[in-house]
Amino acid sequence: MRVTVLGAGSMGHGIAQVSATAGHDVVLRDIEAEFVEDGLEGIRENLQGGVDRGKISESEMEETLERIEGLTDLETAVEEADLVVEAVPEDMDLKQEVFADIEDAASEDTVIASNTSSLSVTEMASALEHPERAVGLHFFNPPHIMDLVEIVIAEQTDDRTEQFAVDYVQGLEKEDVVVRDTAGFATSRLGLALGLEAIRMVEQGVASPADIDEGMEIGYGHPMGPLELTDHVGLDVRLHIAEHLREELGERFKPPQSLRRKVRAGNLGKKTGEGYYVWEDGERVGMSGEWD
Repeated sequence: MRVTVLGAGSMGHGIAQVSATAGHDVVLRDIEAEFVEDGLEGIRENLQGGVDRGKISESEMEETLERIEGLTDLETAVEEADLVVEAVPEDMDLKQEVFADIEDAASEDTVIASNTSSLSVTEMASALEHPERAVGLHFFNPPHIMDLVEIVIAEQTDDRTEQFAVDYVQGLEKEDVVVRDTAGFATSRLGLALGLEAIRMVEQGVASPADIDEGMEIGYGHPMGPLELTDHVGLDVRLHIAEHLREELGERFKPPQSLRRKVRAGNLGKKTGEGYYVWEDGERVGMSGEWD
């Protein structure tokens, strides 16, 4: 199968990597050549890390890389694709525009998927002349490590597209959960509720970020606590999703003021070096603010 991924950021190049690892021919496309090269380099680094840890062999790494092509031209990228997954920024107008551009250039049988974590796939699909081919494929960050993919069924998605999505995800050797298209789906909605409450607890001085996270990790078996996860996802991303879910589902998703303050200050988490924790070279080295 030929898979095209639009957007070479952390999610996009991760989806490209797992697709190529599963044996698919992959095109990774972005609007600038330097973005494409950055994405390809990210894949090389991920695979080399797998080699270093003994998870894959050198030959498996090379075979995976050989199956990935980087492009900037949209029409060339999608014209022979069986599946196109968009992984562009979380903006509905942009995603609808990308969906329409894909449909103009791709085969009539191509399945068009979005990696959105919270936006309506039904609304995206409304930009298509054949919306029955649209589906959500919500991968988790980082895609090459996280085992879950949430398959989001839009109002227009037909049975063929749903089955195609299930077969694709299972072919990646990942676990699939199928949900209907509602605000926040299942995982983002529940995960955000936990994350926002953890932020409120920090605001109220209930406990430090590290103690809250440790309580969820040890007490409930979470692989990562809600505050550290917020730093990984990005505080700006969490704020954007919270505002969207507040609009759709009500005041229980109202963003805490400390989250807004941190975003305004540019403290967005791991990617900027500080969120609820302080980060150096990608490693957590302390807690932010009064907890340092």
